[in-house]
Amino acid sequence: MTHPAQPDMKIQLANPRGFCAGVDRAVEIVDRALELFGAPIFVRHEIVHNRFIVENLKQKGAIFIEDLSEVPDEATLIFSAHGVSRAIEETATARGLRIFDATCPLVTKVHLEVERHARLGRDVVLIGHAGHPEVEGTMGHFDARFGGKIHLIERMSDVAGLCIDNPNGLAYSTQTTLSVDETQTLIAALKARFPAIEGPKKDDICYATQNRQDAVRALTQTCDLILVVGSKTSSNSNRLREIAEQAGIAAYLIDGAEDISDDWFVHCTRVGVTAGASAPEVLVQAVLNHLQTRFNARLEETAPHIVEHMVFALPKSLRADSASVES
Repeated sequence: MTHPAQPDMKIQLANPRGFCAGVDRAVEIVDRALELFGAPIFVRHEIVHNRFIVENLKQKGAIFIEDLSEVPDEATLIFSAHGVSRAIEETATARGLRIFDATCPLVTKVHLEVERHARLGRDVVLIGHAGHPEVEGTMGHFDARFGGKIHLIERMSDVAGLCIDNPNGLAYSTQTTLSVDETQTLIAALKARFPAIEGPKKDDICYATQNRQDAVRALTQTCDLILVVGSKTSSNSNRLREIAEQAGIAAYLIDGAEDISDDWFVHCTRVGVTAGASAPEVLVQAVLNHLQTRFNARLEETAPHIVEHMVFALPKSLRADSASVES
């Protein structure tokens, strides 16, 4: 039965949206490990921040843990797409576990940056959200034995509070899933206060995060309301909702169609739909089906803001064409 309130409602679908190359690779690593080695497979932290994906992998035999003490000897362990600290890597290796690293290569890039600056004795300012596993992992790759320090900042007031002993030996890096605009504002403030600060040759914020944010900005030009498919624990999904709200558009972060309320669509004639980088397309399609069935809404998919061709290879021993399986 259709809802009578908005018979002419239109849906504008963001493009690109949903899975990025890093998430696709991480989920496939778990699937391949389960296929090759059987359940259980242990995963340090949620492989990606999406409830649907995590529950699906649990049903297949993945066990998500936070402490390595929960992993039995001789088990298979996978590091999540968010990455882990050097200490966790070393502990897992010392125990002789079979390890597969699903860290997104773009997060690994940040780890390498931080490690390089640490070896040079520099301080590093990391822009990111305290408590996020990517931030914890990145900070855990900074080796303070060379004399430097790592400082985490989240907002403008943190820039003013920084105490840097050697401003001429200072660098910055960022969490990969932040808001592009807010991060640029923080970087500008850092450069104003510390003119000699060194940044990465290429921005740390990942291509998929930036592309999805740009696509949402385009939706805000024409839509009355925006639905972001993604879990509340997903940093990049939360940033999409915030970008819409900052543009004055009502926006809701939903795990799926079951979270949608009819009350949101009063006086709404055009609704935008997008998905965070860890949300699968099947959830987007369920949302579209709900809107089309409930409101008799008409779909208008937008032309791609940009076409993504990025692919990250699986570990060699998990590839389908591998001659042998790692033992």
